[in-house]
This record gives sequence, structure tokens and C-alpha cells, in this order.
Amino acid sequence: MHYRKIGIKELVIVALTLSLLGYVAGERLDLFSKIAVISSDKAFAATEELPIFVALANKLSPAVVNISTSHTVETPQLFPGPYRRPFSQRSLGSGFIIDPDGFILTNNHVVINAEKIVVKLSDGREFEAKAIGKDPKTDIALIKIGAAGKLPTVSLGDSDKLQVGEWVLAIGNPFGLDQTVTAGIVSAKGRIVGAGAYDNFIQTDASINPGNSGGPLVNMQGEVVGVDTAIFTRSGGNIGIGFAIPINLVKDLLPELRTKGKVVRGWLGVAIQRVTPALAEGLGLEKPRGALVTFVATDSPADRAGMKVGDVIIEFDGNKIDNSDKLPLVVARTPVGKDAKDKKNLGLTVQNVTPQVAESLGLDRTDGVVVRAVRPGSAADEAGLRRGDFILEIDRKRIKNLSDFQNAANSINKDEVVLVLVDRGETTLFLTLRAPG
Repeated sequence: MHYRKIGIKELVIVALTLSLLGYVAGERLDLFSKIAVISSDKAFAATEELPIFVALANKLSPAVVNISTSHTVETPQLFPGPYRRPFSQRSLGSGFIIDPDGFILTNNHVVINAEKIVVKLSDGREFEAKAIGKDPKTDIALIKIGAAGKLPTVSLGDSDKLQVGEWVLAIGNPFGLDQTVTAGIVSAKGRIVGAGAYDNFIQTDASINPGNSGGPLVNMQGEVVGVDTAIFTRSGGNIGIGFAIPINLVKDLLPELRTKGKVVRGWLGVAIQRVTPALAEGLGLEKPRGALVTFVATDSPADRAGMKVGDVIIEFDGNKIDNSDKLPLVVARTPVGKDAKDKKNLGLTVQNVTPQVAESLGLDRTDGVVVRAVRPGSAADEAGLRRGDFILEIDRKRIKNLSDFQNAANSINKDEVVLVLVDRGETTLFLTLRAPG
């Protein structure tokens, strides 16, 4: 006989029902024993899960701090006259200790314009803190206190490994209530909320409220995977949609925040837009991806590399650009002065040949790759490629589809000259193509 797990209410109902039906004592006891075992196992499983949160809270809470700031503002002058009374404006937030010598991570908006920063530890001690580095674009700040002795710290995890549906804890000081722990799951990753060019938030339903800003978002291994930053709300309180900055983004900034007090980012010098399905079709792409270049600044790194308006950036320095939102993030992480590898800019647009494309261009073939456009002055233009050319080979490599073309084009070295075999109507000919330097 098979049994399913049931609750206490169902257990009582079953017991009463069996009694009314007049089951013999042996059968009832046998059934009850099986039900009791199942219920006991279920209770044990529940008690096994709960201590995970308890242990994490006990371990991490000592490294989470309360941050209060103050700065002087002037009362708006509503009427003419010399009487304008300044007053001190206060704000509260959270932070967490990342170094036993007193370095603390928090949000930039927690300490912005602060004339005085006071850090309260979990043991009740208070210290005045100094701002070491700030980055308004990602809303991250590094502050330091001069506490005697080694301080408790957190471990920084790998936010790239975080999965949607994974359990997380948020620890902080919502509404000034010290050492508050809430639990939830990762609701989404890579959220764009309009905060700036470097939006890439972790979304969670762990309760985050005003005062949680700067506190840690922690995975079940006890590692910090995000910095609690913002909430989406119509009421001013939590409605189950909170956002955290991925800790991997923060780790990239820490060395400069600590040594320079600010972050100097890589700059490409282009304006971009998202590649929609319609644009992808017009550009000859198999699917929407990459970042479409709409402007190139004169004498910028992009300009010097030969990038043109209409180019689609699908990879930058070894990072695939799945959508336009990703490009600013990977460019910003690239050290200034570094030569970043980009997909070869040959200056032509190609697409797979379909029966419809073949008919519109008067081609006899219904497979392979055809040139849709050639940019004037580009490497492809100088090689003599034309719209409607059917590309058969690049550097002696057979081109059967768009993937073959991309692989062959990207294998060409800078300033290398390769042979391109094209079918041009009734003529088949070789062209020499020099890849841009």
C-alpha cells in the first residue's frame, strides 16, 4: 500500500474517519504508525533546514554594521530677509566589514555629502568613519574605521554562479532596526531598472526596506553575493521586489576605490542601440544580438580601430555581447590603455541565403552566404566586394553558412591579406582582402 505525506489536520480527520468506519485495532494501529513515521520524518526535515538560516545569521551578523550620517543643509528662504537657519540632516544605512583592519562596503547614496559618518558595530561600539572611495555610477562606497583589534569580516562570493530560485539572506538595519535578517530567493538576474549605464542588478524577494541600503545579500554558503541597494515600491515599504549590486562588479572596483578613491573606466567612444528582431533581419543576423553602433566619436579608441556606424559589436575582449546592455559593463571593466580584441571589422553585411533572398537577388543558389551591403572605404570595399556577391571561400576555408563566415573572418590576423572566392553571376573570381590593423 502507498501512502502520501499528510498534515496534522488531515491526520485527525483520518483517525476520526477510521474510527467511525470501525476498522479493527490492528489495522488502525498499523496505519497510524505509518502516518506517524511520515509525519515525524517531515518534522525532522523541517528542523534540519531551519538551522541553516540560524547558523548563517549568527556567523554573518557581527560583520554587518549600522551606518548613520549627517550633513548641514539650509532652510529654504520663503520670504525676503536675512534669517536662514541651517539644520543637520541625518540618514541611516547599512554596511559590512570586508577587511579585519576596518574597511567597510556600503552604498554611495548612504554616505554621499556626509560631513560625519558614524559606524555602529553589532557589539554596540561606535566609531567615526572616513570615506576612502566612492563610485556614484555603481552606487558603491568604501569607508574605514579605526577600531582596535581584528574585526569580524564576510567572505565575498561569485555572483556569476548565482541562480534564479536560489535561497538568499538580506542582513541590515531597515528603518533603523539593528541586525534584521530576512530570507527569500533570487527572483531574477541582470535586471535593468534605469539607474544608469551599469545596471545589472540581482532581484530578490527577501525583504529589503529603507535602511537596508549597503547591507549584504548572502547565499547559503555564507558568501556575500550582492550589495542591497534599491527597492521597487509604491508604498515606501517592501512589496517583494528588491535589488542588489552583484558582488563581482564590486570586486572589480575595490582596488581602485582603495588606492585612488575613485574608479577610472575604459572608454570605447561609441553610442549604441539594441538590436531588435527587425534590425537583425535587416543586418543579416541569424538572431537579435550584439550592440548596434549609431555614433563613433572622432579620434576615439573605436574610431582609431576603424569602427563605423552600422557595425554590430558581438564580442569585446573575449566577452560575448548578447545584448547592448552588456557592452558598457565589459568596456568599463577593461583597463585604460589595454588593447581589447574585437570582432574583425571588414565593413560588409552578409546573410544566409534563403529561397526568398535568392529570388530577390537573382541567385541560382539557395544556401550559403551573400553580401547584402558594403561600407564605402572599408576593407571589403577596397577588396572589390559588391552587393550580391556569393562568398564561396575565405582564406581557402569553405563558407556554407553565416557561422562559417564569422569563424573565418575572425581567424584573420590584423593586416593579413587573404583570398576571398566569390561567385558573381556568371563569373567566379578571387579577391584579395586585407584585414584592418
